[in-house]
Amino acid sequence: MNRLVMNFLVTEGYVEAARMFETESGTAPGVNLDAITDRMEVRRALQGGDVESAIERVNDLDPEILDKQPELYFHLQQQRLIELIRGGDTEGALDFAAENLAPLAEEHPRFLEELERTVALLAFEDTKSSPVGDLMDVAQRQKTASELNAAILAAQAQEREPRLPLLLKLLLWAQAQLDERAVYPRICDLASAQLVPPPKAD
Repeated sequence: MNRLVMNFLVTEGYVEAARMFETESGTAPGVNLDAITDRMEVRRALQGGDVESAIERVNDLDPEILDKQPELYFHLQQQRLIELIRGGDTEGALDFAAENLAPLAEEHPRFLEELERTVALLAFEDTKSSPVGDLMDVAQRQKTASELNAAILAAQAQEREPRLPLLLKLLLWAQAQLDERAVYPRICDLASAQLVPPPKAD
């Protein structure tokens, strides 16, 4: 169980918590915790809307990450365009889209629909309530940051996703399957993980 918790802390980038957990539990993190700090700086820059800084930091960590993953590179450039639109720089956004994103969409036609959705933001005065307003949400930044984080983890030969949430989803799925077939003690509260005995038959 301690290794699952450590895996979660390391994968999600909770460096200080991982250090404290290592001290308290004696569970080794299995990776250099200082490398996590670099990865988290990239993530923080992207979540803060500073896409250029995030790209620079990724290239400092490993320049091949963006070279080998055109979809990730496109999403970072798309996020830069969104940030230009968020900042109200319509002319700069159009220039950026023409110079940086249009060539990517020509080379990889699967990006064209996403590019069109993003450029459509320019047609609306209130972008957040537009049909493509979801691109302006903080969740869009988070989605791009998670994609970049996973790519950095893969390049460092680490797991892309923490195991703990996956195991909890698997537990819930297994219980749902069992609910249809059997009566058994089940876990109702994941936080306490206490088994609840099945109701007694009348």
